[in-house]
Amino acid sequence: MFLISPLWIRLVGAAIAFVLLCLFINPMLLGIRNIGGFAGAAVSLCALLFFALNPVIAPLLQKLWEHGAGHVVLCVLMGGLAAGAVGAVVISGFMLHAMHDTPKEPKPVVILGCKVKNGGPSLMLRKRLDAAVPYLEAHPEVPVIVCGGQGPDEAVSEAQCMYEYLTGQGIAADRIVREDQSTSTIENLTNARALLEAHEWGSSIVIVTDGYHQLRASMIARSLDLDTDALSAPTSWYLVPTYWVREWLGVCYQVVFG
Repeated sequence: MFLISPLWIRLVGAAIAFVLLCLFINPMLLGIRNIGGFAGAAVSLCALLFFALNPVIAPLLQKLWEHGAGHVVLCVLMGGLAAGAVGAVVISGFMLHAMHDTPKEPKPVVILGCKVKNGGPSLMLRKRLDAAVPYLEAHPEVPVIVCGGQGPDEAVSEAQCMYEYLTGQGIAADRIVREDQSTSTIENLTNARALLEAHEWGSSIVIVTDGYHQLRASMIARSLDLDTDALSAPTSWYLVPTYWVREWLGVCYQVVFG
């Protein structure tokens, strides 16, 4: 069953695995470390070793396959890998659908928090704000809630940073409500919901966040009885693998524990 693959297959497989490994490691070198990056790097490294050392590994797996306990272990492992692959494809489909669930009518905007660097918005946060500005300009009657507290390495809260950026872009200050106590997506949306109720703005909102994040954000919002549309910000290509894999795991967690 576990035959030694032809050289060209091993070379192509190893090359793909190496590229993926680099894509997952690169964000770590930039200071972005999360479970998606670690999981992706681990799987990529295993794949790289499998293809690079295939002439050694294949005979060992064949011997293991021929023994009862080893057969069971390999069956469980392969079944888990197959289920994981199918689950990743299915979740990715829902993620792609969620990121394109654009607003049908003007609604209050909720911008989810992201890192503040050197007192200003990080690249990801700036992209979220830049995605929100045209919508806010097109609908001047729409209020906006900016979410995010202040971390130990942030000069100001994420909400204050967003407030300053939006007012600098010409968005009227009296349209912006700052939610500056939250530290996670669920806290962003829970606190935003309380502000929506306090201002009697209803329970239908437009969530502004990165596209990969829209599915999980909408799932959390639905658990809080909020109806959502998506206004998705682009993500730098070299960060997509890390955050995309993180969302696979985050969506699974939300389904089980949300």
